[in-house]
Amino acid sequence: MRSIQRRLGIGLGGALLVVGLLLAQTSLWLFESGLRRYLEDSLRDDSEALLAALVRGQNGPQLDEARIGPAFQRPFSGHYFHINVDRETWRSRSLWDSTLPHPEKPGLMADLADGPQSQRLLVYRADYRRLGRSLSITVAQDYTPILDAFRRVRIVGLALGAGALLLILLLQRLTVRRALRPLERARRQIAQLQQGSRGMLDTDVPEELEPLVQQINHLLEHTEQTLQRSRNALGNLGHALKTPLAVLVSLLARREFDADPSLRQNLREQLEQIEQRLARELGRARLAGEVLPGAHFVCGEELPALFATLQMIHGQACELSWEADAQLSVHRDREDVLELLGNLLDNACKWADSRVSLQVLGEEGGVRLLIDDDGPGVDAGSREDVLGRGIRLDEQVSGHGLGLSIVRDIVDTWRGRIELLDSPLGGLRVSIWLPPSATVDISS
Repeated sequence: MRSIQRRLGIGLGGALLVVGLLLAQTSLWLFESGLRRYLEDSLRDDSEALLAALVRGQNGPQLDEARIGPAFQRPFSGHYFHINVDRETWRSRSLWDSTLPHPEKPGLMADLADGPQSQRLLVYRADYRRLGRSLSITVAQDYTPILDAFRRVRIVGLALGAGALLLILLLQRLTVRRALRPLERARRQIAQLQQGSRGMLDTDVPEELEPLVQQINHLLEHTEQTLQRSRNALGNLGHALKTPLAVLVSLLARREFDADPSLRQNLREQLEQIEQRLARELGRARLAGEVLPGAHFVCGEELPALFATLQMIHGQACELSWEADAQLSVHRDREDVLELLGNLLDNACKWADSRVSLQVLGEEGGVRLLIDDDGPGVDAGSREDVLGRGIRLDEQVSGHGLGLSIVRDIVDTWRGRIELLDSPLGGLRVSIWLPPSATVDISS
């Protein structure tokens, strides 16, 4: 959400800045153009007034100073003229020792000219014919005060524009944050779905989000129903096969098979493969629970009950202990983690002499599970074989050898790692690392 707000803010700010600068510059240009046209008319009036001040004298045209405005009499007043009549010239007293540039053609000079005392002059030339003579009148006005005024207007305009831009961006940020609030609420609800504290998204959303929320809820409901049907079907299959398998196993005990030991052995192997395959598929059905959000495994809530159950099963012969932050959460389905730890701890209790311990450590980028026992351990060369399905190093210990192989299936599905190491207690240590991602692979 913050990236959306940042992109919108940068986009709006850039657009407003460009548009504001263009509008300000265009407004100043239009104002200055209008002002120059107005001053051009004023300069034309001055030139016509000077033309009227030319009177007939004894030796030709004469300039009647009584008709000249006082601004042309005061030195460096900012109002100047220059009159050329044949070889005779008249200059305003305001020029003092300076001269005016003579434009090449009648009309307003396109560029400003340099004047006395660093003034910038707006120059206008007009050509007339009076008293039988051709004459040229050049008048000028100081443009420096107007340039200074424009400069102040630009500074004030930039300051006001910057303030207005900041205010607009602030209002835009508040508006966007308020508009995106439903999306932020939906994001939090999706996070709650992942954590298992919510089953559906709230439908009280703006009408623009209603189709999205409805589709997500429909997908969740449909997936839950499909998953539940699959679980029920696998569960029914497992229960339906248990009785025939039990009957077949009991038939193996009859004396009719004593005459053919190879037949007995072959039938036993086939039944064990069926039982292993059934356990594997039922385990895969359990792992499919990670597809939908479920309750996560919180150590402080789940481990006491799990260890109490194991203590009841294995009696007082095995000392059980666990160490974990009570608030630490394993972001996996609760039932799957219980199945994982149950298999590992039960297997450790079967092999341990007197002690079994569990450590759950929160590491950067994942969770580490350490299960230790003080049993005989496993040789380094046999550890990879122990993780294989149905492999047992001691036939005297009860079970089918599926515990660690099922654990390996679970860890592989979660994209984790499992290692068999030497334990500080003297026996075997099972080390499992689980990544933070809840993405699992349930493909075969």
